[in-house]
Amino acid sequence: MLVVNTPGTWDHAYPPLLHAEWSGWTYTDTIFPFFLFIVGVSMALSFGRRFERGARRTDLFRHTVQRSAAIFGIGLGLNVLSFFLFHRAHLRIPGVLQRIGVCYLVAGLLYLTLGRRRLLPCAGVLLIFYWLLMTRAPVPGYGAGRLDTQGNLAAYVDRIILGEHTWKPGWDPEGPLSTIPAVASTLFGAMAGKLLRAKTSWTSKLAALMGAGALGITLGALWGIVFPINKSLWTSSYSVFMAGLASVCLALCLWVVDVRGWRAWAAPLRWLGSNALAIFTLSLLATLMLLWVKLPGADGKPKSLYATIYRTVFDRFADPRLGSLLFALAFLSVFVGLAGWLYKREIFLKV
Repeated sequence: MLVVNTPGTWDHAYPPLLHAEWSGWTYTDTIFPFFLFIVGVSMALSFGRRFERGARRTDLFRHTVQRSAAIFGIGLGLNVLSFFLFHRAHLRIPGVLQRIGVCYLVAGLLYLTLGRRRLLPCAGVLLIFYWLLMTRAPVPGYGAGRLDTQGNLAAYVDRIILGEHTWKPGWDPEGPLSTIPAVASTLFGAMAGKLLRAKTSWTSKLAALMGAGALGITLGALWGIVFPINKSLWTSSYSVFMAGLASVCLALCLWVVDVRGWRAWAAPLRWLGSNALAIFTLSLLATLMLLWVKLPGADGKPKSLYATIYRTVFDRFADPRLGSLLFALAFLSVFVGLAGWLYKREIFLKV
């Protein structure tokens, strides 16, 4: 997320590091659903350990609500800061952290209320319900079944609930209605986490993850024929397809790290994962500050510190996309270093 969020310039970026313009998917479109999937995995592992240590269900309910509110509040706080720093016309209410907070809340409460065995039926109901809403419910002025930016039901709900407080005029990719299938993405991760806690061999676990992943990829692709894979709408096909892909990737990572024992290469990932929320939040704060600080440009007009660093240091190649990527990688390296420093000192910033 750090790399795709901070190119040297958005005018020059390699296609895999950009979201699909609408339907379809790129590498970048895998990041957010993978994140929600691993939130679900972590939730199942954490809840399981807490229950084994004697935690009461009410304690986990309270912990889930408090943590969700904190994550949502951090995301909204960043939006408020951006609103004041850049004198934006409207405050955006949704966002990445806000969606993570809501998905963690709903998925956690469902997990604690319905039990582990009902997660798959619950995810299925959410996805089918969203599909029927998006394809059957009429939108005033547009009709039913429209999946373009303004005529779809999710955008209409955004306008009703959020008004002008959206990312784009009239719609938001992290809006209320499209959060329904995003909750399902988190539940799929919780099912994977439940599988990892089973007292079976690694061979059985990895085979199950691979099999479930292959099934998810296939079903998502087939569903996408009638309900296109679309990150901005978080379509049901997108949720199933990405959960399948995430399950396969998780199985491969587990095979490499836990079965084969090849761990040294993954140290930077362990550092980042140990303070994931803190590093992501600090990276957003750093980006805002780099964009807010202004320096005089060569033409006499003020340029952001962000643009000045890119133009001075990285914009040196015949293909400007390379310099743009190197800027993003340099930005990432700073936070990998910070994450390593925190990890080695056993400082873990959590909510």
